[in-house]
Amino acid sequence: MDSGKKRKRAGNSIPRLIFVGIALLFQAAWLLLLVIKLNRYSTVLSLLTTILAMSVALRLYSKHTTSAMKMPWIMLILLFPVLGLSLYLLIEVCGDLGKVGKRLSSARERTEGFLTQEDTVLSSLEEEDPSARNISGYLWQYVHAPVYRNTGAIYYPEGVYAFEAMKEALEAAESFIFMEYFIVEDESSFRELREILTRKARQGVEVRLLYDDIGSVGYVNMAFAKGLNEDGIQCRVFNPAMPVLNLFMNHRDHRKITVIDGKVGFTGGYNLADEYFDREHPFGHWKDTGLRLEGEAVRSFTAMFLEMWSVAARQTEDFAPYLNIRHCLPQAEGFVQPYADNPLGKERSAENVYLNLISRAKKSLYFITPYLIITDEMRSALTLTAKRGVDVRIITPGIPDKKTVYSVTRSYYAGLASQGVRIFEYTPGFCHAKQCICDGEMASIGTSNLDYRSLYLHFENNVLLYGCDAVRQIARDFDVLFPQCQEVTERYRSGRTAILRTWQCILRLFAPLM
Repeated sequence: MDSGKKRKRAGNSIPRLIFVGIALLFQAAWLLLLVIKLNRYSTVLSLLTTILAMSVALRLYSKHTTSAMKMPWIMLILLFPVLGLSLYLLIEVCGDLGKVGKRLSSARERTEGFLTQEDTVLSSLEEEDPSARNISGYLWQYVHAPVYRNTGAIYYPEGVYAFEAMKEALEAAESFIFMEYFIVEDESSFRELREILTRKARQGVEVRLLYDDIGSVGYVNMAFAKGLNEDGIQCRVFNPAMPVLNLFMNHRDHRKITVIDGKVGFTGGYNLADEYFDREHPFGHWKDTGLRLEGEAVRSFTAMFLEMWSVAARQTEDFAPYLNIRHCLPQAEGFVQPYADNPLGKERSAENVYLNLISRAKKSLYFITPYLIITDEMRSALTLTAKRGVDVRIITPGIPDKKTVYSVTRSYYAGLASQGVRIFEYTPGFCHAKQCICDGEMASIGTSNLDYRSLYLHFENNVLLYGCDAVRQIARDFDVLFPQCQEVTERYRSGRTAILRTWQCILRLFAPLM
């Protein structure tokens, strides 16, 4: 990346982000100082703080969540009661659902009526593979994500192929275009999209774009959304960074969805920025993947978009014109099940699907992820599966985009490698794809990384596939990928020095915050 472009990015919205960060630090510091002074002033208050710290620690211990999310809080609260309680109450209590959660729940209730499950589809899946039916049944019963037939699925082994296919589909739009992305960059790739979107808007097509503020903060400025609206593209910014304590800011919209006329949909790991389509090479070759759906399953993508749009736009609208569309491909093979992950809900759907696929594996289980920062439960599941004789492999980047996070990723290698999991690093560059394939039969592809942020804090979307040609295409892509990687299993199998183990333990203590 040339220095001129770096300066331009820095001049976009970074100063605003710095101002917001400083303002939030001042507010948090002031609240913390107030609590400390009050605690020192009153012996009774100090005693109450100690009792409250013990009560909160016990409550945390009893919560039905992963230990890695509980232990850092418990340690902090017991060692430093005032600091720990103040931070916990700010983040876990004040950062609760609030108005955003209510708007999202309201939108979700209005889309659920359009997302119905055909019993015959689940029955057909049961006949073909009971274990696959169980995973799909979980998503339907607890996440309200139907599984569909009559949907074509095409897999793209590189982001640039998905990008070209997406442009072609956008050109054919007749009614509406919905796009939702974590990062939008005002450079060549998006400008090509913008030209198409502007032209389609002038032709009477309804065009909407939703992007995440923090995700795009280094790529676009405050005038960007205004310019799009002036071009006829309805644009909203999800969860803007504000210089006021608002801990919902920790939850970002990490989804990548394009919907065209309710008939064609795209998703994958790629954002709308040049590096995702190999127009820039800041970290070597950028490996990303995509998926095109056509048919009934696109309705789930439409519902996901409308729910998030309702939150960002703060408006209530009639969803029926967008969700009553019936479009199917009767000759399409296999089963397709788009599903969303919502950090404000009770179900950790992305993590649970991964865990189900891990437990289902009989022969092989392959993951590719840009970050590997996993819970003890997932580590145990992966190692137990490897001990059962399943060929478990994980591909991570050979060139990191974030060095600290990369160090944490590597800290998990030894524990996995010593128990039979094979670790590969993608030597040509950075792999940003997020997908898993089980026994070459069932796959999940989408936006969820194997890290805490994706699995616990972000809004995500994925697609579960069974019996589709797209699954076979994913399997072939993994076969192509492994020879391009360096296997580092043996290097990490033998253990680490005491100093390295201590440092990695410290890093992993803060892993849930990364």
